Amino acid sequence: MAADTVIFDSCAHFEKMTYRNKYHISGANNSIKLSVPLVNGRNQRVPMKEVRIYNDTRWQLQHWRTLVSVYRGTPFFAHYEDRLQPLFETQFDYLIEFNKATLQWVKQQLNIRFKEQEAPAFLKEYPDGVVDLRAIKPVSANFPRYYQVFEDRIGFQPDLSILDLLFSEGPAAKAILQQL
Repeated sequence: MAADTVIFDSCAHFEKMTYRNKYHISGANNSIKLSVPLVNGRNQRVPMKEVRIYNDTRWQLQHWRTLVSVYRGTPFFAHYEDRLQPLFETQFDYLIEFNKATLQWVKQQLNIRFKEQEAPAFLKEYPDGVVDLRAIKPVSANFPRYYQVFEDRIGFQPDLSILDLLFSEGPAAKAILQQL
């Protein structure tokens, strides 16, 4: 939220068990993991910029229908629906293209302004003063509480997609994120 510049390291190798191709949303009985299918599955041995999406399945339609099913009744789903749906109707060949498009969408919705740069080459470690989020872990314990559609059934889920926060809190999502 406070960054002046975000550097995309598309030269870093894909790492399984990260959020590079998946996100969690709320469900009536537990969180639901939605994964973007990849050519060669999760056993990628290539830089992020070469990771291809497996578009022979209708994953985008499945993700969209799941989002609509879960969030249609939330306070702000209708506010974002028409702007979000094109992300699930546009075919992306590479995972990094989809990830950048979703980041652009989130930036617009939250009115966040930061410059974007592409790393010219892979760096194992970034210099002091640069926060490296490539190995990001869930925020969980310190995440501010907000209204969640199924909290009364499954408790508060701190590691859900930004979509859950936006659909539940709308424009107030930015202020909630600034508490981190």
